[in-house]
Amino acid sequence: MSESERRPGYERWRAAYAEAERAGRVRDADFSTLSGAEVDPVYGPVDEAADERMERIGWPGEYPYTRGLYPTGYRGRQWTIRQFAGFGNARQTNERYKMILARGGGGLSVAFDMPTLMGRDSDEPQSLGEVGHCGVAIDSAADLELLFDGIDLGAVTTSMTISGPAVPIFCMYVVAAERQGVDPAVLDGTLQTDIFKEYIAQKEWLFSPEPHLRLIGDLMEYTCAGMPAYKPLSVSGYHIREAGSTAVQELAYTLADGFGYVELGLSRGLDVDLFAPGLSFFFDAHIDFFEEIAKFRAARRIWARWLRDRYGAKTAKAQWLRFHTQTAGVSLTAQQPYNNVVRTAVEALAAVLGGTNSLHTNALDETLALPTERSAEIALRTQQVLAEETGVTNVVDPLGGSWYVEELTDRMEAEAEQIFAKILELGGDGTMTAGLLRGIEEGWFTGEIAESAFRYQAAVEKGDKRVVGVNSQLESVTEPVEILRVGHEVEEQQRVALAERRAARDQAEVDATLAELKRQATGDANLIEPMLAAARAEATLGEICGTLREVWGSYQEPARF
Repeated sequence: MSESERRPGYERWRAAYAEAERAGRVRDADFSTLSGAEVDPVYGPVDEAADERMERIGWPGEYPYTRGLYPTGYRGRQWTIRQFAGFGNARQTNERYKMILARGGGGLSVAFDMPTLMGRDSDEPQSLGEVGHCGVAIDSAADLELLFDGIDLGAVTTSMTISGPAVPIFCMYVVAAERQGVDPAVLDGTLQTDIFKEYIAQKEWLFSPEPHLRLIGDLMEYTCAGMPAYKPLSVSGYHIREAGSTAVQELAYTLADGFGYVELGLSRGLDVDLFAPGLSFFFDAHIDFFEEIAKFRAARRIWARWLRDRYGAKTAKAQWLRFHTQTAGVSLTAQQPYNNVVRTAVEALAAVLGGTNSLHTNALDETLALPTERSAEIALRTQQVLAEETGVTNVVDPLGGSWYVEELTDRMEAEAEQIFAKILELGGDGTMTAGLLRGIEEGWFTGEIAESAFRYQAAVEKGDKRVVGVNSQLESVTEPVEILRVGHEVEEQQRVALAERRAARDQAEVDATLAELKRQATGDANLIEPMLAAARAEATLGEICGTLREVWGSYQEPARF
């Protein structure tokens, strides 16, 4: 038997790689080891038929995408270095963004303060003491103009981590681009928008689930029609894991949420092959190195199979699971904080070996405060050392075929399927959406996560799980680290700026656009255009969200004991 007969998958991969080379999609770089030895772009079995796992593992760039979406891996394009940042006011955060971009960052990721995350203006009573503290304060489109001042929104990809008021913030982002002279049709970036995970884990919502899903459906329709590069929905497992879930729970709940959004798009009459490529994912990279790698590989395989077999996606792009990763904030410790540099590096390497498309690395001081410029640079340099010095970009899925990694990947997939079956059972109508809504209503998700978090914490307290500096290796010469402090003057300045902005705008136009938004919200029209009109008139986030609260009310989680 000839080599091509023994390795038909490899021959397909080799042809795809050669085509990428001809098209200029392979970087001109040194792909040898540190000692100068040349390495192949990918490795696999010499006789594919002899390895029964190959149907599940496959080759890079082909279904089921266990080994990655592209035949070239990082030889074609390295992951995007997308550092999450935001603090104080828009001007302060703008300076941090320019520092990140100047020092090699490839994209921006916006962290918003708590009032913004809850759809409140900086001068509302509920915002007192919180303005600018856990992210940047955004009150209207003018703040987003300042946030991206001097940064071409047509040339940089921007991720925004916000869910409850995501659609109003998106509209302000579009308006900021318009004011730069950028055609919104060319905007490229990601909006988190994922409301399911708020009820499951993070608890930052405005309304009950159904109105939020309506807004998400409106956004999917709008971007599918006119913003082809923009990803309107980043399905987030990160916050589920940070709340205390296991890796399998993070995997299963996140993909189930994604299936719910696929069902939402289909219910709007959208073509799955057109809207599914606009869905992306956001995962946690925790400290258990091999478990995390297996999680990422299983996620790609599960998503491709479900999109193809259950939801009818025919194109490769519609079956692809693209994901951003952030290293685990919950793994960082306030004790001996310099240990966090090591944790972050290990977690980032797991994300890279799992094939992440973009990556944020946490800073060593994030258990104490927002990162200083110095600690943010160390976090950025961590990614750059991985990319430029370690050789991890030379070979696609270098751990593919490892007995341990493949067993973990298979186990993750099987356990996730058991959880999908439970969620479908909860719903009772054969849809993932019904199961998600029922699980949220009954507190099933939060109960499962709480139980997992309790088991882990008990193991730490008993010493079964070791955390250096917390329950082992307690002696240290570490001195307190310098931390970033956001002063009260930020809140005062933001309130003054907001008052001046209100005084300068055309109040009649604001009132008219908000009245039209309210009228449309009482029906079933798509709300993006009326919301854009309000943002252009400089209506504030609190005013837009308040108008929608008048129609839909607010949501309070039922008490459970």
